[in-house]
Amino acid sequence: MRIENLSRSPQVAGLVTVAAMLLAFVLDNSPAERWYVQVHHLPVLVQVGEFSINKPLILWINDGLMVFFFLLIALELKREVLEGELSSLKSLAAPGFAALGGMAAPALLYAALNAGDPLAMRGWAIPVATDAVLALTVLILLGSRVPASLKVFLTALAIFDDLGAILVIALFYTEQLAASSLLLAALGIAALGLFNFYKVTRIPAYVIVGVFLWLALLKSGVHATIAGVAIGLAIPMRVTRGGKSWSHVQETEHALSPWVALGVVPVFAFFNAGIPLSIAVLGTLASPVSVGIMLGLFAGKQIGVFGATWLAVRLGLAQLPHAAGWWHIYGVALIAGIGFTMSLFIAGLAFSDPETFRGARLSVVVGSLFSAIGGAAVLWLAGRRRFGAAGKQVEPLR
Repeated sequence: MRIENLSRSPQVAGLVTVAAMLLAFVLDNSPAERWYVQVHHLPVLVQVGEFSINKPLILWINDGLMVFFFLLIALELKREVLEGELSSLKSLAAPGFAALGGMAAPALLYAALNAGDPLAMRGWAIPVATDAVLALTVLILLGSRVPASLKVFLTALAIFDDLGAILVIALFYTEQLAASSLLLAALGIAALGLFNFYKVTRIPAYVIVGVFLWLALLKSGVHATIAGVAIGLAIPMRVTRGGKSWSHVQETEHALSPWVALGVVPVFAFFNAGIPLSIAVLGTLASPVSVGIMLGLFAGKQIGVFGATWLAVRLGLAQLPHAAGWWHIYGVALIAGIGFTMSLFIAGLAFSDPETFRGARLSVVVGSLFSAIGGAAVLWLAGRRRFGAAGKQVEPLR
C-alpha cells in the first residue's frame, strides 16, 4: 500500500489510536508514571501584550487541538447531507433515527442509575456518542463479511452522534457566560457566514477568523471546540470559477483527514487514556457512575440503536441498508457502544474530582471493549449465515 493511501486508511487510523491508548496505559502503570503526569500538567503560556492564555498541556490538547476533530466532523456531515449518501430523506432516516435512539437510551439508563445524586448526574452524556474511527475499524477488520452499505450506515450514525454530543456540550457543559466574549464570538460567526456567502476559499481567511472565534469562545464560557463546527459548516460546499466547479468541502476534508486521524485523535487518546490500575480505581467500577457508563455504552446503545431503527422501518419511515438484515443492524448497534473519544472528552468536562474522573475513564474503556467484542462476534456470525459455509451467497439474515 502506498504511503498516501496508508495515511488515509481508517483501519490504520484505528490501529494507531489503539496503540496510543495502550502506550498511555502502560506508561501510567510503570515507573514512567511520574513523567506521564508531569507532561500532562506542563504549563504552556501564550501571551500577546496584555492578553495571555496560561493552561496545562492537557487542556491545550482538549480545548485546542480537538478543534480540528470537530472541524472534520462538520465537514463530513455537510458533505454527506448535501451531496453524499445522506442527501435524500430516505437514506437519512435510518441512521438519523438510530442516532436519536442511541443517544436517548444510554442517557436514560445512566440517569436511572444515578438519579438523586447531582454530582453523578453531570456524567449523563458520557455514554451517548460513538467513536467513528474505532467503530469503523472493527467493521473494516471484518472485511467482506459485512455489506458495504453497513459502513455508510455506521458512518452516518457516528456523525449524527458526534453532532448531538457537540450540541450537548454547548448546552449542558457550559460554565458561566461572559456577554462581551459571546458578542465577539457572534461577530466571528457572522464573518464566517459572509465567507460562505461570497464563496471565500482562501484558507488564511478561515484561519484568522477561526483563531479569533476560538479565543472568544474560550473566554465566553462556551466550550471552545465549537469553533471547529462553525468553521466546517461555513466552508462553501461547491465553488465555480472560470467555468470549472469543484467541491471545496471535500478538498478541505481530504487534506485534513489524515492529520486528524493519525495526529489529533491518537494524541488525544495518549493524553486521556492513561488509567492507573490501583485497588481504589478498580473499586470505582462498582459505583453507580461507572455502572451507568458501562451499561449505557454496552446495553443502552444496542437497545437504542436497534430499537429506534426497527421502529422506524416498521412504521415505513426508513429502510434497511442494502443487503443488510436485522442481525447486521444488531451488530452495528453493539459496535455503536464504542464511545472512546467523545466519551472521554465529555468525562473530562463532567467530573473535576480526580478519582471519579479516573473511574469514568476506565468505565468508558471497559464498556467500549465489550461493545467492540460483542458487535464483532454478531457481525462475524451474520456474515457466515449470509455467505454460507461454502462461500455461496444466501439470503440476508433477517
